Amino acid sequence: MDWIKEFPAAITVCDSDGTILAMNDRAAKTFEKDGGYGLVGKNMLDCHPAHARPKTEQLLAASQKNVYTIEKNGVKKMIYQSPWYENGEYAGFVEMSLEIPVEMPHFVRS
Repeated sequence: MDWIKEFPAAITVCDSDGTILAMNDRAAKTFEKDGGYGLVGKNMLDCHPAHARPKTEQLLAASQKNVYTIEKNGVKKMIYQSPWYENGEYAGFVEMSLEIPVEMPHFVRS
């Protein structure tokens, strides 16, 4: 799906063991210092610091969604990590990192 390549959010896909299967241009740029597109085929657990690795291993093992926001160097991002499935079987994880405004409207609709 070509639209993903230049989509303005970092998208990384791994299998159920954590091996990176694919990433788009924004993800390759985000992880450029770690190898960028060269990370495809490597285990994403090796890219996480020691304190974050147990949480990431737990998410992979339990196929649980994890959503949070971060701010670094004045840029706020929403991180959305979710299991993906193929033919109803757990196949791995997708991580999307999307820049969001520091202040942003919130609407409650009924």
